[in-house]
Amino acid sequence: GCGKSTLLKHMCGLLRPTSGQILYHDGDIARMDEEELAAMQRTIGIAFQSSGLFNSMSVGDNVAMPLREYGNMDKGTIEAIVRMKLSLVGLADAEHQMPSELSGGMRKRAGLARAIALDPPLVYFDEPSAGLDPIMASGLDELILDLRKLLGITFVIVTHELESIRKVGDRILMLDLGKVAFLGTQQEAESSDNERVRQFFARRPDSFIAQRKQ
Repeated sequence: GCGKSTLLKHMCGLLRPTSGQILYHDGDIARMDEEELAAMQRTIGIAFQSSGLFNSMSVGDNVAMPLREYGNMDKGTIEAIVRMKLSLVGLADAEHQMPSELSGGMRKRAGLARAIALDPPLVYFDEPSAGLDPIMASGLDELILDLRKLLGITFVIVTHELESIRKVGDRILMLDLGKVAFLGTQQEAESSDNERVRQFFARRPDSFIAQRKQ
């Protein structure tokens, strides 16, 4: 509730800020016209918290959608890329299934396959662990690490899951009440002198909660 997903939507150009700048390479996303914004968005991938899959389309068609929209490829090439991307996320046999037939973890991975369909250098992932049990969440963390290493992707991940942060995070930006409380490496976060940051990484409750239990 501190603005993590809202910040991500601004960084993707899905929301427009009322003031300020959002700098991406040499451009300000906040000042881009529709054509410039569309060109920028083709260079990023977005994996939504709810997977964002279209329930009326098969998993394969969901992954193929950005390829058909922007890829300028023939049908055979698109089909080959879809199979490859689904294989990379462990869904090689799910191409012809409908999203409703998949588990929550599988839908997350299918959404990730669509996000990497155009080989973007940058992928935004909103709450990848949300709604998943610890085993599935850990498996998704491993997949993110594997894709980063294999494809050279930079992931920007919104999460409040401490285990995932420690497992996949290189640099951490922590928001508190809509403000930046910390920005730095994981090691710097663990040793921060900011009380709120220390409280988060030590997983300590707020004082009023602790007092209620006394």
